[in-house]
Amino acid sequence: MKLATPAPLSRDTLLAWLFLAPALILLSVFVLYPIAYLGYLSFTSGSFTRAGVHWVGLKNYSRLFTDPEFWQVVGNTIYFTVATVIPSLVIPLALAALLDRTVALRAFLRTAYFIPSITSLVAVGLGFRWLFQTDGVVNALLARLGITPLAWLGDPTWAMPVLILFSIWKQLGFNLVVFLAGLQTIPTSRYEAAALDGANAWQQFRYITLPGLRPTLVFATITTVIFTLRSFEQPYVMTGGGPLNSTNLLVFYIYNQAFAQFDLGYAAAATTLLLGITLMLVYVQLRLTQEES
Repeated sequence: MKLATPAPLSRDTLLAWLFLAPALILLSVFVLYPIAYLGYLSFTSGSFTRAGVHWVGLKNYSRLFTDPEFWQVVGNTIYFTVATVIPSLVIPLALAALLDRTVALRAFLRTAYFIPSITSLVAVGLGFRWLFQTDGVVNALLARLGITPLAWLGDPTWAMPVLILFSIWKQLGFNLVVFLAGLQTIPTSRYEAAALDGANAWQQFRYITLPGLRPTLVFATITTVIFTLRSFEQPYVMTGGGPLNSTNLLVFYIYNQAFAQFDLGYAAAATTLLLGITLMLVYVQLRLTQEES
């Protein structure tokens, strides 16, 4: 039996691969290879020293799932993510809906809201730390109102809410501009027809705006979740993970394990887990969107 020989590649196909080659090479070198090497490191122990690394199998993952500090960090990260993502979507969406109906000062307000998104996280973090320190501006205002000042960044109860407030403020402008762009794609004729049928503002928002913004909402949700899960500067600049480990987030925990404890294998295992969680959340959000469409 004679096997069929594959057809030769056409000129267009060869040209397509030729133009794709630079991007594929960069993707392989800077994305695929680091991910593969990360997976390898998660099964090893040691550091980049003369002694090198050695294979330990699933020991790092076993240690992860039995480490109380790691689970506290996971709990901190879940709390931080949920408490940040929901307001970071709801507040910009409400502001975008208001700005979309307001012609006066729209460009100025859009620029003003977007400025926090382009400022340095470290610089803004230092500013927030100055505002919320014991002798800072916030406590000075509370004292004028007759309220006892709080140790915002030194109290396990209040330190995380300060980080959440900072993250919401930082993400607000980006999501606002995204939602405004999405609102521009919804035809005004739909609102006019709904108004003729007697639909009020809330009904128009529920049955026209939200369905029309579904792709935009998915994009904003994914980017906000990723921004929140990879948060590092907030605890690094403002709290150092304290007090009592209450603001230690997963990326900051990985940083400490890798570059303070020099436990690269354990840090790689935690990073691999974070990558898996992020990919799973993105997959679930995309599937939900496909099912609703």
